[in-house]
Amino acid sequence: MFGYIIKKLYILLLFIFFLSIVVFIISRLSPGEPLYAFYGEAVEHMSSLEHQQALTRLGLDKPFYLQYLTWISNIFTGDFGISLKYKQPAIDILLSFLNNTIYLGLISYILVFGLAIICAIFCVYYENTLLDKCICKLGTIIYYIPSFWLGLILILIFSINIPLLPTSGAFDIGMEHDIFNRLKHMLLPLIVMIVSHLWYYTYIIREKLLLETRKDYVLLAKAKGLSKLYILIHHCLKNVLPTIINIMSISATHILSGTYIVEAVFSYPGIGYLSIESAKYHDYNLLMLIVLFTGFIVIIFSLSAQIINGLIDPRITFRRTPHEHKQS
Repeated sequence: MFGYIIKKLYILLLFIFFLSIVVFIISRLSPGEPLYAFYGEAVEHMSSLEHQQALTRLGLDKPFYLQYLTWISNIFTGDFGISLKYKQPAIDILLSFLNNTIYLGLISYILVFGLAIICAIFCVYYENTLLDKCICKLGTIIYYIPSFWLGLILILIFSINIPLLPTSGAFDIGMEHDIFNRLKHMLLPLIVMIVSHLWYYTYIIREKLLLETRKDYVLLAKAKGLSKLYILIHHCLKNVLPTIINIMSISATHILSGTYIVEAVFSYPGIGYLSIESAKYHDYNLLMLIVLFTGFIVIIFSLSAQIINGLIDPRITFRRTPHEHKQS
């Protein structure tokens, strides 16, 4: 397993490396004036000499490849550069926004999969009944509702027409440590996150459970007089648990990307909102750091899915390919 992990880390790190090159080039080629992020409207009043000096001061006058080599070499010393917009170390800005995304993402993650498992068991228990068919139809319809559109509708209803909930921010000024105040700001984003992801995972788990209920041991358990609900929870759910854990591990990045959209709609100060701001203002150092951070999250959860599945299900092995056997 250790060799498997090292191999995966090597491949995924290479992927991040090439991804960073692509993002670096695209961000440099995108239209707009990067000096606006640092100097604001003062750029419009700069002379040609002052403009060139400003580019030199920020290291933006060099060719793309030299800028990238400077950036990548500084990373190995722990220097991720200065945010052009916030005029602070990019890593400090990322960490200051990270907590809000963790709160929103983690709560969404727990609620989505907790409710998905409950809904899946409920649908399988009432399989082919009118209730099951109505839930499946409603879930499919809701799944295709765009998350940004749903967010705007919720803002219109609960923040404008009925002013009960805030439209932006993670907490009121001075109430950072007030849990209830945070939950009040998080309620609408949470609703969008749950509605956008719930049926997708409910459907997957439902199908896995339905396949499990068709197996012979289920008929044997019914013959012994065990209730349908007991069999579902204590036998079927237990047997599909490795699959569910695998889905949960892989889908962490899917839900994380969902928070990016939700944060943009609700102006929720998290990593998603920060990434859009950094792209908008050409804050190159901050944008590249967010890309690396997202790639790191992908690595962690992808490896976790493989390792946890290998520990839960002994049938899962980490075999070497024939080419690797020949080399050894």
